[in-house]
Amino acid sequence: MNLYEAMVREVVYTEKAPKPVAAYSQAIKCDKLLFISGQLGIDISTGKLAEGFEEQAKKVFQNIQAILESAGYRIEDIVKVTIYLKSSEYFKIMNRVYEEFFGNHRPTRTTVIASPPLENALIEVDVIAYKDD
Repeated sequence: MNLYEAMVREVVYTEKAPKPVAAYSQAIKCDKLLFISGQLGIDISTGKLAEGFEEQAKKVFQNIQAILESAGYRIEDIVKVTIYLKSSEYFKIMNRVYEEFFGNHRPTRTTVIASPPLENALIEVDVIAYKDD
């Protein structure tokens, strides 16, 4: 048995974050790592994208927090963040929302200008978290 086969993998799902809209999981826990799929600024109470960039960004991080908590992780466990912005004009606002979410915690981060999968989506974020039990 190789190392990959020996790793315990678990699908993570919570009703407190948007349901996957395609063939993917909200998150996968693999031993001490948690991989959260790209989250959009969807308001789970309406099932629709929030209005405006700042609201979408806040919803993205709320959705990530809900998935983290459902898997027994905390914001401080996040080690890597990848952010996809529809336009560089949103960077300053994203950075402010990001700092509010993370506080003094500073995981590694990559920000890419790209087009998220839904037409009106302005931001998508995926994260990797690590928790030493």
